[in-house]
Amino acid sequence: MLNKILFLVALISFIAALIYAPKLLRVYKMINLYEQDKIAYNFINMDKVFQIGPVIPASKESFAFNTQEFELPQTYFFDGQVRNLIDALDYYETDGLIVLNNDTILYENYWHNNDRSSQHISWSVAKSFLSALIGIAIERGQIESINDPITKYLKDFSNSGYNNVSVKNLLQMSSGIKFNEDYSDYNSDINRFGRTISFGTSMRDFAKSLENEKPQGTYNHYVSIDTQMLAMLLEEVTGKSITDNLKEDIWHKIGMEHDAYYMIDNTGMEVALGGLNASLRDYAKFGLLYLNRGFWEGESIVPAEWVDASHAIDEDHLKPGENSNSSSTWGYGYQWWIPGFPDDEYMASGIYNQHVFIDPTNNVVIAKTSSNYKFPEEKDRSKDEHVAIFRAISSAIAEKK
Repeated sequence: MLNKILFLVALISFIAALIYAPKLLRVYKMINLYEQDKIAYNFINMDKVFQIGPVIPASKESFAFNTQEFELPQTYFFDGQVRNLIDALDYYETDGLIVLNNDTILYENYWHNNDRSSQHISWSVAKSFLSALIGIAIERGQIESINDPITKYLKDFSNSGYNNVSVKNLLQMSSGIKFNEDYSDYNSDINRFGRTISFGTSMRDFAKSLENEKPQGTYNHYVSIDTQMLAMLLEEVTGKSITDNLKEDIWHKIGMEHDAYYMIDNTGMEVALGGLNASLRDYAKFGLLYLNRGFWEGESIVPAEWVDASHAIDEDHLKPGENSNSSSTWGYGYQWWIPGFPDDEYMASGIYNQHVFIDPTNNVVIAKTSSNYKFPEEKDRSKDEHVAIFRAISSAIAEKK
């Protein structure tokens, strides 16, 4: 009898290990993702850490950039001091840097075993890609109005904090949802999100657990799950996955050079809020699309009006600078940041210093990937200092003309 009991215990333990071991391993990898000696490797090998969706294949007709020699400026000005630019790139653990002037590559370099084909995690740069897809869906009438409540399309959220929150307020991070996005706080909502998704909870279920804190449209507060709500909306109105929408409406239309992929949850839903992995050149190419107001070789890919509105500021709580109605000193558009002063520059930005910087005045796009393990302790400073670096590069280009 004892042998039978021991056998049953062993069998149950074995089955439990088969079921839970992969999930526990993903949680462990998530917790240790940003360690100094692992972060650079992890950021170009996310497919070895998380579940991933179908590959977005490179375009059959890759767009070829022109090239021209250009030396980066030696210095930039920040926090009242002249600083060394190359030292800063080293300090911020730069993995890749590419500088465009219109469709010409002026500078391209890689570090930490990255190269032109490395599929680097975008983090929240992915949000700006999703914004473009939402703009396309609105132009096609698949989303009737930007002012529609999200629950017009996602009725299962009617009893959640997202009830009646408008599409526009989701785009502008003004949903009023209570959310702590502090990556340095182990118990923050965003870190809890990472662990629960790693363990298998669907993003849809996680989003339903969030509560409203402020009236929508009155306060700018960054809530990554707002972007995931937009992804669920896009999937609902198009009947296609985020992967297929991106592949068909952007990736192949602008000649992306390399394959890409999204991380997914256990239901197969893409982590659209930050799970896109692609090459630096293709991130830069997306920036060039926006620099050209959504046009690519004469064809409208993203509506020009949408591109313009994406970095326009139409409400006081979205303005850059000290703002009592915002939790950030940067301004915000439709999933794009506006650092401000001047207000015509705008950026796609992700944690650990992933950036696509667009300067329409000087026709400059700068894309940067990084594995800056120091980011949680230096978040705001590192973001502001990157703007200073990018502005120095853009000014140097303008002076060469």
